[in-house]
Amino acid sequence: MLNNKWFKIIVSALVAVGVITFVGHNYVNYVEKKQTPVTISSSNKKTLFFYRDDCSDCQSIFHQIYWKSALKNNVVFINMNQQKNRKYIAKYNLTSVPTFINGYKQYSGTNLDKIHQVLGD
Repeated sequence: MLNNKWFKIIVSALVAVGVITFVGHNYVNYVEKKQTPVTISSSNKKTLFFYRDDCSDCQSIFHQIYWKSALKNNVVFINMNQQKNRKYIAKYNLTSVPTFINGYKQYSGTNLDKIHQVLGD
C-alpha cells in the first residue's frame, strides 16, 4: 500500500515537472519570436542582446540567456527582425547577431564564457 502511494506521488511530480518545462519552453519561444519595437534609454544599465528570431546561432543561446537573466532582469532583448529596431545597427555599429553590449563591453557570437563576461557574471 505504501509503495503504491509513493509511486503515485513520484509519477505526479514527474508529470508536473514535464508540464512546467513544456510551458516554460514554449513561453520563451514566444518571447523570442516577438517583434516588439524597443526603446533604449540613455540611462540604460542593462546588457543589450541583439538577435534575430530566424538566426540559428541566436536560437542556440536564447533560452540560456533568457533564463539566466530572468531573475536579475538585466538584459534587454532586441529582435532585429522588427523594422523599428534596425535603427540600432548604425548606432551600435552592429555587424552580426547575436551581439551583446554592456557599457564598453561588446561581444558577437555564441561562446557562453564570453557572453557571461559581457553580462558581468
